[in-house]
Amino acid sequence: MNRQKKIKQLLKAHAKKASAKLAPQNKSKYISKADRLKLAAESTQDAITPSEG
Repeated sequence: MNRQKKIKQLLKAHAKKASAKLAPQNKSKYISKADRLKLAAESTQDAITPSEG
């Protein structure tokens, strides 16, 4: 691989990484299974308490 091709490849890779960093993140934060169960239990508990009163 000649020098110019290698430099061009490196610059392209750096530009790609920079643009990926600036792109908006659509991925939601990971929530563990235990936390999901806890949240579900709290939401069902909240749903039950107002109907009793």
